[in-house]
Amino acid sequence: MDELIATKTISTLLGDFWSLFWTQVQLFLLPGWRQYQLGIILALVLAAWLLRLFFEPRLDLWARSREGWPKWRLRLLIQLRQRLGLFCYAVLAWIVYGVMQQATWPSRSYLIGVAAAIVTVWVLVGLLSRLVRNTTLRRIVAWGLWIYGTLFALGLDDDVGRILDEASVSVGDVTLSLLTLLKAAVLIALLLTVARLATQRAARALDRNEDISPSMAVLATKAVQVLVYGFVFLVSIRSLGVDLTGFAVLSGAIGVGIGFGLQKVVSNLVSGIIILLDKSIKPGDVISLGDTFGWIGSLGARYVSVVTRDGKEYLIPNEDLITSQVVNWSYSDAYVRLDLFFGTSYNDDPHKVRKVAVEAAETVGRVLSHPARPVCHIVGFGDSSVDFVLRFWIADPAGGLTNIKGQVYLALWDAFKANGFSIPFPQREVRVLEGSTLETRPRGADLPD
Repeated sequence: MDELIATKTISTLLGDFWSLFWTQVQLFLLPGWRQYQLGIILALVLAAWLLRLFFEPRLDLWARSREGWPKWRLRLLIQLRQRLGLFCYAVLAWIVYGVMQQATWPSRSYLIGVAAAIVTVWVLVGLLSRLVRNTTLRRIVAWGLWIYGTLFALGLDDDVGRILDEASVSVGDVTLSLLTLLKAAVLIALLLTVARLATQRAARALDRNEDISPSMAVLATKAVQVLVYGFVFLVSIRSLGVDLTGFAVLSGAIGVGIGFGLQKVVSNLVSGIIILLDKSIKPGDVISLGDTFGWIGSLGARYVSVVTRDGKEYLIPNEDLITSQVVNWSYSDAYVRLDLFFGTSYNDDPHKVRKVAVEAAETVGRVLSHPARPVCHIVGFGDSSVDFVLRFWIADPAGGLTNIKGQVYLALWDAFKANGFSIPFPQREVRVLEGSTLETRPRGADLPD
């Protein structure tokens, strides 16, 4: 491994910063218009504070009347209210700066312009950083922009950049400086943000496209994510000055190792691509796999989310859906036929039982009369009853199967009660053969010893 060579020590780096800072302080302490500008800046601070006290209650009263505004406007109004003092100061400072630029020498308003620029940067950074949802990342972005904006307003960005560029280390043929690392971090953050927004927008556009099936929309979304984030990764590596030729050899070796060590992960990934391509299942389909029955919530790169009727969400590996038997209740259409078995007494007219059973099933809301009406057939003569099967169709298996069966059973019960049909239970006959005796005694009598 190549030895790390530091081209500038930490103590020298801190000395350069201190020298630069002390030079600016000495220039500021020289007598003349600098002190006058400092007095004007303090006066503007007092004026901004008074304006804040004047406008804040009026802004609150006006904001309460904006009930129909979108949430993003109300949030922006809240952020502006929190920075109302800085906003007033920036407006006053720029007005004074513009007037003094026309009325006197430009150098006599230099510090006022710098103060106005710094405060303006602080206000803009405070508002723009709210676009970052993550709290920790928002603070990092805000502090980074505040530091850079302040240095830029003071005209120190070139000097600080030169000092950071001199603080570097060498790793083989690659030289990394603090400036390069900062630029790479900013570039990577911007690219990742753009990539996330682009993939989200592409996913929404694909979901709204009615000409693309749900499975192909998921596959296209995954392909866009791989391409976009792969491009971000390559640009990030190149921004650090790393030679991609050597990296290609290293990535090939790593890929072989991953292929052997993560066979299940790769198998699930490939199985997920196959599922999306052959369209065997798609989001919204109702499937059963073993004891799991539910509908497809989402298709992932490694697993499929199956949501059951009791609210449980099973994450089934894609490989299991390829190698196991899967029942897709809504593969070609959403129509599902259900069978109910029941029996009636031999004393009941089977023709009338069939008619009443069909009419009872049709009274249940989810039972369809198209593509086929419910039908009832005799399937056998049992020991205690005449056995029937009632068959009917539904078009919403995601709504549950047990509940619709229960509703139809209740409709049959009510219909049989109304028509005097009976549902028999198993009965047994005991015959006493001729010549045998059956001894009886009163209930509760003692048995013989």
